[in-house]
Amino acid sequence: MKKPAWKITASIDAIWRVIPKVKTKIALETTAGQGSCLGHRFEHIAHIIANVREPERICICLDTAHIFAAGYDIGSENAAKKTFRKFDRIIPQARDRLVAIHLNDSKAARGSRVDRHAHIGKGKIGLAAFRFIMNAPRFGKIPKVLETPKGKELKEDVVNLRTLRRLIASPTPSSRAQARDLTNFG
Repeated sequence: MKKPAWKITASIDAIWRVIPKVKTKIALETTAGQGSCLGHRFEHIAHIIANVREPERICICLDTAHIFAAGYDIGSENAAKKTFRKFDRIIPQARDRLVAIHLNDSKAARGSRVDRHAHIGKGKIGLAAFRFIMNAPRFGKIPKVLETPKGKELKEDVVNLRTLRRLIASPTPSSRAQARDLTNFG
């Protein structure tokens, strides 16, 4: 990993040297690990962050299909929680760096290192990971993007969005009452 990762860090540093006054950030996306691609292990991303001159300008886009194909288990809520704890532990300031999530199910099996996106709930990941992501407060303000297969009319996006919205936990009667109490000032 050292030589390819060095090329990436050197390239990032070279870009920033050319445009020093522009403080644009670069989002590294997790990969499935096809062929010789880097980024399918959280350690790869941590290595790049640790070796660029301005690590504060690196952020992360996490792709659910990619991390699943890379071998991370997100097939249940507990497995997803464990994977995100690993993400937090390995990548410096992971929670602050995560700026986007690509929500995709996977046609390929976990650990296959094959990047093939599927519709939400129609692939090998299943709905548990998406339910966790859609309900975990830490992901509430992070933009989420569908990169699932598309037809001409984009009707598939409507179906995928409907599926994701259904996974969002509706408030319990007691939480609605508490919210009402907070808005009544007298």
